[in-house]
Amino acid sequence: MKIQEENNDPQYGPSANAAQEGAAHVGGAQAISRAMVVLRGVARMRGEGAGLLALTRATGMSKPTVHRLLAALAAEGMVEQDLSSRRYFLGSECHVLGNLASERFGINRRAAPVVARLAHECGDSAFFSVRRDVFAVCVLREDGDCPLKTHALLPGDRHPLGVGAGSLAILAALRDEEVEECLRANADLIAARYPHYSVPLIRNLVNEVRERGYAVNRGLVVPGSWGIGMALLDADGGVLGALSIAAVESRMENEDRQSQLAKLLSREAKRLQAQSNPGDRQARARPPVPKLKP
Repeated sequence: MKIQEENNDPQYGPSANAAQEGAAHVGGAQAISRAMVVLRGVARMRGEGAGLLALTRATGMSKPTVHRLLAALAAEGMVEQDLSSRRYFLGSECHVLGNLASERFGINRRAAPVVARLAHECGDSAFFSVRRDVFAVCVLREDGDCPLKTHALLPGDRHPLGVGAGSLAILAALRDEEVEECLRANADLIAARYPHYSVPLIRNLVNEVRERGYAVNRGLVVPGSWGIGMALLDADGGVLGALSIAAVESRMENEDRQSQLAKLLSREAKRLQAQSNPGDRQARARPPVPKLKP
């Protein structure tokens, strides 16, 4: 007993029990992180549902691990399995938590008719994305009536800031210091998963956005899938999110059409920002920031 007490004393360092507790804490955190990866994989499939094999491939985890995490999520009501198809869907608890979260992130609800209106007018796919740390997450998508559609971005998808039109628009609206922090944090991921991107290229694209007032993705995420995006700011210049439009290359490579779509985005961005900031009727598409140094 005396030895155990001495081992718990700070001058002797952590005890074996404390070390075990620390290891358990790290393991628990990793399990939560993995469960969230699986949950996002289910969310990405939306109405189609996600099969176990597809989730295994998408997450890079072993089949037993994914199955175990799905069972834990199902026990908490976060996912549900359709008994006939064996596919997994978001559960009722996700719906409850989403409704509670919407009280704080009300802009998502206000953005829904805006995104639908953009898709209806341009005929292509329209999106609303938000910033989550050093990533941009697509939260809304609406498709227009054009039969040629791009499926490069779906609700729940997340990319490093700077990758994709809406994501690039958000990055360009940040201060230079924040831009560099994001690029440093994502440098390895960008190099590993986005072969058409590089940190120097994104810096140049940020400068282009700040000059033009909107972002253009020239098929760098998925070849042949182009996009145009514009950031929304709150009354203090903080980034609320980004509206964007995506289409096949043939429908967006013309600069005149890019300009037309940018006007649509600007109009809807001003409307949405006015709803978010009732006392600030002067909407800004981007902050007055200088060019980044190459």
